Amino acid sequence: MSEPDYVIVGSGINALVAAAMLGRKGRRVVVLERNDRIGGCIRTEEITAPGFVHDVMATTFVLFLLSPAYAALGKDLEARGLSFSHTDTPTAVLRPDGSHVVFTKDRARNVAAFEALAAGDGAAFAREMDGLGADASFLFALLGGSLWSAPIFKAVAKEALRRGPRGLMAWFGEQLVTARAHLEGAYASEALRALWAPWVLHTGLGPESAYSGAMARVIAFAIEIAGCPIVTGGARNALSAFERLIVDQGGSIHTGADVVGIVPGPGDRAAGVRLAGGETITARRGVICSVAPDQLYGRLLADFPRPVPAEVTAGLARYRWGKGNVQIHYALSAPPRWKAGPALDKVALIHLTPGLDGVSRAANEAERGLLPAEPTICVGQPTALDPSRAPDGKAILWLQLPEAPRVIKGDAAGSIDVPADGRWTEAVREAYADRVEALLAAHVENFRDGVIARRVYSPADLQAMNVNLVGGDPYGGFCGLDQFFLWRPFKSSINHRTHVDGLWHIGASTHPGPGLGGGSGFLLGSALK
Repeated sequence: MSEPDYVIVGSGINALVAAAMLGRKGRRVVVLERNDRIGGCIRTEEITAPGFVHDVMATTFVLFLLSPAYAALGKDLEARGLSFSHTDTPTAVLRPDGSHVVFTKDRARNVAAFEALAAGDGAAFAREMDGLGADASFLFALLGGSLWSAPIFKAVAKEALRRGPRGLMAWFGEQLVTARAHLEGAYASEALRALWAPWVLHTGLGPESAYSGAMARVIAFAIEIAGCPIVTGGARNALSAFERLIVDQGGSIHTGADVVGIVPGPGDRAAGVRLAGGETITARRGVICSVAPDQLYGRLLADFPRPVPAEVTAGLARYRWGKGNVQIHYALSAPPRWKAGPALDKVALIHLTPGLDGVSRAANEAERGLLPAEPTICVGQPTALDPSRAPDGKAILWLQLPEAPRVIKGDAAGSIDVPADGRWTEAVREAYADRVEALLAAHVENFRDGVIARRVYSPADLQAMNVNLVGGDPYGGFCGLDQFFLWRPFKSSINHRTHVDGLWHIGASTHPGPGLGGGSGFLLGSALK
């Protein structure tokens, strides 16, 4: 095998995007994955019963569909089998009393529905979306661009000239508003606040987090445009398309390849990697690591001759992980019949929550190490979009619980016995899933009689599947303001550089953070020669 230009460690969405972007430039790339399959948080299996196809973790590809990576690679991936399934009703909220709000991809319908909830709320939503649209080029440059770069400095300077320095600072201040302040200030309807409050959880934040208000607006803007699409046939088909593209470009992908160290070259430059079996793979231009910070600096660079700088060591010691995640999957004998009515039948993602206060309460309980008494439940209905995910006439449900403690200190409801060491045992996992199931079953007429099988993954299970999901955190670390944007992963970080020449760091732990947009892989793959 000839020496590649780049070796990429890890095979999540950012690694695959980086590999494909480099391949477009004629660079030969080798992707190394320690597990028996590629994909990171993208994983599809028949985990409940034969013929029921579940995306175990990530399933909604709206960020990818709207990303620069898809704009660059989409046609090539589609030519290799990638396609998406859609619905015109991407999301909804369902409250305990059965009241609900359905969000569509039609602005006029949304405005009319929100206006019916409370006079002025429809007009307020239209103003919010129009305002975001007017700021989109600048806002998305900040959210997804290389922050330490001339283009960003020029964009900020241009905005300062347009708005004036004080006006620009006021704009930045508005972006830092919490979701609670934004939702309570913009909308009179509790139901409309309930629709958007759960979505900030999917950004690794809570309703009281700085800049969560901006994230709520961005999500509304994105899903009104692109919905909540899933990959037809399962997210694994996105991985297959990437693999075919990378191989067609002259690259290669190897699973079961556990990288244990970075190999130094002349001048202590990264010259390649060492595998657990002793094999060394060198690279002409460098090494890209799509791993968590502790894996890169605590494991792969443990024996590297150039010591880790003091500021990086300090940053690693202070690095904080976010809340854990619980996934629950159901195989059903028939599609769910929602007691609230058929308006929910084709909704991609339904949040079950009492509302804004309920989301705040559950998030706070999880952050304090408690099992939430009434967790926010995200219910995905993949078979409503893609019937091929289950045998004829049957269905699957995809549940995500984004408010789960990494280490359990207690149960907010006081009914689940928690081990003294705080571990997620099988008994705790299943008891918590029973709590969630009771909340869900109260809204579905045919649920109890329709369950064929259930499969639950606790935060500990997720970490066992992927070493980078520390404590079951799917967002690569706490996403609060002080550990995001310019300060991700560390206060000393500059884009995706490391202290070692020829070694770069990408993934959810780096800017622009988590999600299926492949942002860090795209930025680095575009920048490298």
